[in-house]
Amino acid sequence: MGTIVLSGTVVLVVLGFGNHTWWLVAVALLFVYMQYGRGASASSSGGAAGGASDASPGGYRAYRDRRDKQAKWDRRYRRERPLESRRQARERKS
Repeated sequence: MGTIVLSGTVVLVVLGFGNHTWWLVAVALLFVYMQYGRGASASSSGGAAGGASDASPGGYRAYRDRRDKQAKWDRRYRRERPLESRRQARERKS
């Protein structure tokens, strides 16, 4: 669908050299595609149970994944560098 919208936009821009109203139509077409065309195709290809908000970068699932990954790295750091992690804990207390 993206290629159809892109080719339609190019045609409207070419027509716009004679009448500038076609340029406005091309901009409106791109706006509508960016707002509704991509979002509709991205949410339909997502999981059935998750929903679109969980898959977004600011969703709770993304936050939970980042939090779990950070906790995993913190545990690994404490395990591999016990002296350094104890020193940092002492500095935080003071």
